[in-house]
Parts: sequence; structure tokens; C-alpha cells
Amino acid sequence: MFLDLLLLVGGLVLILVGANKLTDGAAAVARRFGISDLVIGLTIVAFGTSAPELVISLLSAVSGSAEMAIGNVVGSNIFNVLAIIGCTALVMPIKVEKSIMSNEIPLVVLSALAVTFMANDSLLDGSAQNVISRIDGLVLILFFLVFMRYTFSIARKGGSDPAADTADVKPIKPWLSVVYIVGGLAGLIFGGRFFVDGASDIARQWGVSESVIGLTLVACGTSLPELATSVVAALKHNPGIAIGNVIGSNLFNVFFVLGSSAAITPLPMGNIGNFDLGMLIGSSLLFWLFGWLIKQRTITRLEGVLMVACYVGYTVFLVMQA
Repeated sequence: MFLDLLLLVGGLVLILVGANKLTDGAAAVARRFGISDLVIGLTIVAFGTSAPELVISLLSAVSGSAEMAIGNVVGSNIFNVLAIIGCTALVMPIKVEKSIMSNEIPLVVLSALAVTFMANDSLLDGSAQNVISRIDGLVLILFFLVFMRYTFSIARKGGSDPAADTADVKPIKPWLSVVYIVGGLAGLIFGGRFFVDGASDIARQWGVSESVIGLTLVACGTSLPELATSVVAALKHNPGIAIGNVIGSNLFNVFFVLGSSAAITPLPMGNIGNFDLGMLIGSSLLFWLFGWLIKQRTITRLEGVLMVACYVGYTVFLVMQA
């Protein structure tokens, strides 16, 4: 048990450090080639904060732990909205731009609905098993490409978007940038392997399903970069960045992370059911509705409390059912 916990914690540390260094190195290289801060923020930085989810889900899929791969994405997205937005609103109410309410947040709801439909083969087609197939994965990747096309069109038009705030790119020497990129990738790969092995062994020893581990422990762990980014932004009196951070991460998780994992190998849903998918849809809708309620286009502290309470209640329910 101690060795498994050591693998779990050590793997998570390697993932977080690797994602951070990979992002710094790649952003420095992009800056050297004249790529704008806006594009860096929308692509490299967004990828960096979601790299832990990508590595864990891909490795879980390849190793046959489909429930952990799916649970990681579903759980991370629920955590991003309810816990991260909720905690950020507690620090400082979040003002949401009208364009975000009308365009980007509905895409988060759409992504949740897409996964739910794809994961209900038994209900919709009468299939014996609910599986996110390779075709589903390729469709999700196409959605991701459309989203990236939309993102770059915003960048070219100079539209304002909290997700596209100027990236804080540190000047790094070329040779050190290469070291950061190579070292960061190594950290992600080895850390991901350690984390998946540790989490799987703990699940088996505790008699807890991989779906519950994926929806809770793994999801919270891989969402630490987003949580750190949002809380720091709030403490710096710029909580609006949390909106773009969460939107970008959720869309990346569903369209690219889950899409890539399913494209590699079909992912049976296992114990992840419509209750969890309903929470995914519900949290996305709550995110959207709270932007309009009470104080329009502002996530208030009261709404933040309610969001955090919903996440705590969901987690307690999962643990009690395990």
C-alpha cells in the first residue's frame, strides 16, 4: 500500500512539474519564432494545463483501464466547473463577458451532451454494452478541430476572451527550452505511468472500482493545474481568467483527450453511468444559468458556495456507493 501511494504521489508530482516545464519551454520557443502571446495562451498554455488529463487517459486506455480514462475526463470537467469556478467565486465574484455567455459556455454544455449521447448505446440503439467507440472518438476529434478553428478566428479578429489573456512567457535560452520540452515530456510519460499503476492498485486493494477512483482521486489530481491557475488569478484580482481556463480545459478534455483515447481503443463505460453524465450536464448548465441569475453575468459568492456544495455532495455520494 505504501509503495502504491508513493507511486501515486510521485507520479502526480512528475506530471505537474512536467506539464509546467513543457509549457514554459514550448511557449519560449513559440515566442522566439514570433508567435503571438494570444495564440500561445490559446494553444500551448491551454494544452499545458490539460496535459495531465491527456496523459492519464491515454495511458489508462492503452493499459485497459477504460473506466479510469473516462472517469478522469468526466470527473475533471465536473471538478473544473463546480469546485474551481465555485472556489474562485468565493475569493472574488466572477464577471462573465456577454460573448462568453452566448458562445463559449454553450459549447461546454454541448460537449457534455455529446458524451452522454455517445455513451448511451444501450438506451439509444439497444446495444448490449455502452461503449465510446473509435468512430465516436474521431467525431470528438473533429469537434476539437472545429473549436480550434473558431479559436484562431477569434485570435485573428482580435476578439477579447478571458482564455486568451496575454500569456506570461518567461524568456528562456534556446538550449534550456529544449531541455524543458524533453524533460517535461519525460515527466509526463513516466509520471503518468506511475500514477495509473498506483491508482489502479489502490482501487483493487480497497475494493473500489476504477470508475470511482477516476471520477474522484484521479480527476482532482489532474485538475490541480487549472485549480492553481484560477485561484492565483483570483488572488491577483483577475478572476475572469478562471472562466477561460475552465472552458478551454473542459472542451479540450472532452473533444481531444477523450476523443484521442477512444480513437486508440474503444472505451467501455463500465460503472460510469447516466448519474455521472447527468452531473456533467447539470454542472455545465449550472455554470451557464448562474451567469444570468441574481446578478446578471456574474458568478456571485453565494452561487460559488452552492457550486462547491454540489461537488462535495456528489463526491460523498460516490464514496458511499463504492
